[in-house]
Amino acid sequence: MDGPKPPREARIARARFRAWHRGTREADFVVGGFFDRYHAAWDDAALDWFEELLDEQDVDILAWALGVAAPAPRLDGPLMAALRRLDYVEMPG
Repeated sequence: MDGPKPPREARIARARFRAWHRGTREADFVVGGFFDRYHAAWDDAALDWFEELLDEQDVDILAWALGVAAPAPRLDGPLMAALRRLDYVEMPG
């Protein structure tokens, strides 16, 4: 049974952690970089979308971001288009 959602600050903190601890460096840079670049502008619906994205497998997220696979229809839309821009990936020097 689903209860009330935690406070927004807790959701953001959990999303940040999950975004940067995916299991591979490549996924960390894509998902974590996307979070860092865009989360400040997200409303609750966008945060819901991102939390749903975090439940997906890294291989799928990377394929969607790179445009080599079509995203799950429920995740397709403006936020997926932003994920595909890859303008947020910053590799350490």
